[in-house]
Amino acid sequence: YFIQSNLSRRMLSIQRKLRTLQYHSPDHISLTSDEDVRNIVRWLENQKIRYYQISDRSEFDGDSWRSAVASYLKEMRCPYSFEKFQNAALDWLLNYAIRLEYTDQKEAMSETVPCKPLDATECPPLDVNSVQFKNGVNKIRDYLRIPPHHDYLQVLKSCRVLIDKRLSSSAVKRDGDEMQLTTQEIGFDLGDPSLNEAGKALRLLHIEELRLLQTQINEAIVAAQSQTADPKTDTSLGQVGR
Repeated sequence: YFIQSNLSRRMLSIQRKLRTLQYHSPDHISLTSDEDVRNIVRWLENQKIRYYQISDRSEFDGDSWRSAVASYLKEMRCPYSFEKFQNAALDWLLNYAIRLEYTDQKEAMSETVPCKPLDATECPPLDVNSVQFKNGVNKIRDYLRIPPHHDYLQVLKSCRVLIDKRLSSSAVKRDGDEMQLTTQEIGFDLGDPSLNEAGKALRLLHIEELRLLQTQINEAIVAAQSQTADPKTDTSLGQVGR
């Protein structure tokens, strides 16, 4: 269960980063498809990274493309073995491409003229009961992969909570952090280095699951408190005397 959950989170992370880089079909990739993985690596190298000369990139097209990618990542000092930890290596490559993209655009972004705030006369009134508003909320919900709900205002609140908790600058930084198994303490010895590495991985996955559970509990408490701390009083039901 923990391994499957980690794979799902890795897939969502990779899809999100592909969208950031404007990959043509991030929602239709499969990490178990060699063709999809090869296409992602080729696209990143051709469009974003450009580590190799154009003539050297043809190595990714042959039958031995996996060994070519493994050598490519090793040259770039990727901490993950492509053959053993393909998804982690691919995620690292995406992070590398995003850093390059940010560096390329940093100067242009710093020169961007700040937007002038709109005053009340320039900003049209927002009708929260309109079909357009509801459709907009549902589009945000779909993008954030939030389950549907009959009350679209509650959906909007859920979107805000998710953005605050998961897409803040600190949360994005944590998502991009890399953790080396060699630096982790397992607390016991199984007598085999490979089994010890697997034990470390399972322990870290278990800790991550507990953290996720704690986050969900905290969100549930906040949601309950927002309801109980905002009582609605119907004064028409008030009665004085007998």
